[in-house]
Amino acid sequence: MASERDPGTTRPLSDRVEELLSHDGPLPIVAAGDPVLRRGTEPFDGQLDPALLARFVAALRETMRAAPGVGLAAPQVGVPLRIAVIEDPAPVPDEVRLTRGRVPQPFRVLVNPSYEPVGPARAAFFEGCLSVPGWQAVVARAAEVRLLGQDENGRGLDEVFTGWPARIVQHETDHLDGTLYLDRAELRSLASNEAMAERWAQPTPAHAATALGFELPG
Repeated sequence: MASERDPGTTRPLSDRVEELLSHDGPLPIVAAGDPVLRRGTEPFDGQLDPALLARFVAALRETMRAAPGVGLAAPQVGVPLRIAVIEDPAPVPDEVRLTRGRVPQPFRVLVNPSYEPVGPARAAFFEGCLSVPGWQAVVARAAEVRLLGQDENGRGLDEVFTGWPARIVQHETDHLDGTLYLDRAELRSLASNEAMAERWAQPTPAHAATALGFELPG
């Protein structure tokens, strides 16, 4: 049975979640530099009762949508539990959709997720993070992954994701291990959101790689 206490305090995690949910509106998102994003998470094993878990999941969904983002992990709101949510309406041009394999993903909850690459193929694209606001960088990730875990009702997940959904799964699961996307990024590619809009909005980062002096895989 997993510990029911917040590793950063002596309080039960349920108390921390109740406190967060006592305020109206989206939850505050923790920014890089806060230790909760780096110390990893404990597996979910009933630390929140079903009603509290449902409320927490609903709050994560509201916060993700308000940001807006396509995924959010519990540590990003200060809760070190192995829970994340993903959703992507994928409102992108056809060229971007085809190049990046970005297809709509319905809302779903990932409980105790882990992933493993399927095959050697890798894909590199700019990505950002709600906990590192204002910046993006190129990250090479597995083009296809197998996700294992459960949903919020305890049903098993065993699914293969490809393209952009595979990137989202990897990004959010990494958060649960204390890993930020910058740990995997090509740092010469780091660009502000303003620079992205002005210079690097192409479907692939090939032009940015030439101009900024970094290599892409394959």
